[in-house]
Amino acid sequence: MSNEELFSAAVKAAEKSYSNYSHFTVGAALLTTDGKLFTGCNIENASYSLTICAERTAVFKAVSEGYTDFAAIAVAGSGNCDFSKACYPCGACLQVLSEFCSDEFKVILADGEYRLSDFLPNRFNEESMK
Repeated sequence: MSNEELFSAAVKAAEKSYSNYSHFTVGAALLTTDGKLFTGCNIENASYSLTICAERTAVFKAVSEGYTDFAAIAVAGSGNCDFSKACYPCGACLQVLSEFCSDEFKVILADGEYRLSDFLPNRFNEESMK
């Protein structure tokens, strides 16, 4: 799957966002190493701490279906349906991704392709606890 197709899937996932409080829709499309696609959107709650981001929704859906080997994720977010600006993953989402993904894991945003280590160079993981 191309980066463009993955990003388009993230934009489509954003259409399902429940963002009644921030009015900022986010979609994510997570690609497994064997080509399966899992999408997610942000789901807000009046109690903000119970809100979940699109990236974690996609990861949790995949893991709950038995998938833990991931190749790439695309993230698209917008407050006005213009998905041409980059929407960067938050720290919590980056930490969840780091549980399953290598430093070389691809993160696709509106402005290009990154690696997980570009956002989280000194991540907390099992190796850092030794």
